[in-house]
Amino acid sequence: MSSSDIFIGETIGTALLILLGGGVCAAVTLKFSKARNAGWLAITFGWGFAVLTAVYTSAPLSGAHLNPAVTLALAIKTGDWSNLPVYWAGQLLGAMIGATLVWVAYAGQFQAHLTDKEIVGGPGAQATTAKAVEAQEKGAGPVLGIFSTGPEIRHTVQNLATEIIGTIVLVLAVLTQGLNDKGNGLGTLGALITSLVVVSIGLSLGGPTGYAINPARDLGPRIVHALLPLPNKGGSDWGYAWIPVVGPLVGAAIAAGIYNVAFA
Repeated sequence: MSSSDIFIGETIGTALLILLGGGVCAAVTLKFSKARNAGWLAITFGWGFAVLTAVYTSAPLSGAHLNPAVTLALAIKTGDWSNLPVYWAGQLLGAMIGATLVWVAYAGQFQAHLTDKEIVGGPGAQATTAKAVEAQEKGAGPVLGIFSTGPEIRHTVQNLATEIIGTIVLVLAVLTQGLNDKGNGLGTLGALITSLVVVSIGLSLGGPTGYAINPARDLGPRIVHALLPLPNKGGSDWGYAWIPVVGPLVGAAIAAGIYNVAFA
């Protein structure tokens, strides 16, 4: 496959992943959404189906990595690093496009949510709920969770370990049974397996940090949150932003090492 196919495939696939994954977070979070307060099950299955849709769409073009951690693991596994920058560039761009489309789809809900006194308080007022106060202290705005992840308890070592462990599970599943005939991405069966693995990770390991397990999935939308003209949006929590980038990359490298030792 050509570099242009890889870039286009990863851009389209990652945009779909974030559009549908971020979309379910918006649906559950925002006031005047019909799915508000649908809960964690809706989010985990929404992200699983987002993976399935994105992989089936982009696999013919790029092999559907959709995740810099997966690309890194496959480079370690195969020893071929030549296309890694192209994959990563498409993934980050696609994640930013997908996050922007979430904002477009829910523009009215974002406006209503972020101007509601119960959410952000009155003019010049402090946040009105304990959770909002805590979020303000952390530098995380009231809708940041739609775009990127954040920990329930801030503990750098634990948060990093959680992201590493979750990514090891994901990448091992991809490497051991999900590859297409060329070995450069996900095949049809691999797409289904991987989407179910993502649901499993979300249900079992997603509670502490929101299971980024994908650097582009977190960094791209976080950049978009910082740039969007949203009223009362608050901070983008850049102090935490390195964990969902570094953790998945470390986890991917460990998983690739395990694969090469135990399965290759």
